[in-house]
Amino acid sequence: MNDLITKLKSVGVTPTAQRLDIANIIFAMPQHLSAEQVLKMVNKDSPNVSKATVYNTLGLFAQKGLVKEVIVDPSKVFYDSNVSKHFHFFNTDTNELTDIPVDEIHIEQLAELPEGTTASSLEVIVRIKNN
Repeated sequence: MNDLITKLKSVGVTPTAQRLDIANIIFAMPQHLSAEQVLKMVNKDSPNVSKATVYNTLGLFAQKGLVKEVIVDPSKVFYDSNVSKHFHFFNTDTNELTDIPVDEIHIEQLAELPEGTTASSLEVIVRIKNN
């Protein structure tokens, strides 16, 4: 728990009891969880964290760089505890998101950027389905 408190404080997040409960779930291992999955897990034994708190906390964690928000479509958002550079497979049959190491996809050149802009990130999501 002390590691989680230190992690949150290091980016200016106040470690409330509810934030620590959510952090304990999302940082338990490298994983991709939706807010709904986190909500179910955090309230498994006793419902004491609201849906709004889960969404707000995950949004705050993403804003502070603790998790990566992966938007696979407008209705499906995952929170990735692995914030290192990598890409994703999204299985449309199982709704499962898995990592692709960055060195397994080679992008030779980006399209010319609009004038007055710079690239801030590159997201690659390869949609797959079962045979």
